[in-house]
Amino acid sequence: QVQLVESGGGLVQAGGSLRLSCAASGRTFSGYTVGWFRQAPGKEREFVAAFRWSGGTIYYSDSVKGRFTISRDNAKNTVYLQMNSLKPEDTAVYYCAAKPTVWGTDPRSDYDYWGQGTQVTVSS
Repeated sequence: QVQLVESGGGLVQAGGSLRLSCAASGRTFSGYTVGWFRQAPGKEREFVAAFRWSGGTIYYSDSVKGRFTISRDNAKNTVYLQMNSLKPEDTAVYYCAAKPTVWGTDPRSDYDYWGQGTQVTVSS
């Protein structure tokens, strides 16, 4: 069992930056794929970025590529999402998720463990 806790959300002006954190307890992220998703009001949850802990393969959605960076801290068993050049359309609840890595499967779906979410609001 993996427990995930997100932090770092808040209110920021357009063009600003935030860094989200996803800390795991219960086990380490080794052998897992860790993803970030977001859900805006009235919209479906969408994939943002993912990180395969073993090997370090990274995936981004087209909407955040070049602006967001996913990274990890092995010692803290934490995954970060650095968000730069934020836009009002990035406003959403951001969720961290994790699943055991199975090579060949889609890193954008079918996650087993989810955090409670953290609100990100970007004002224009």
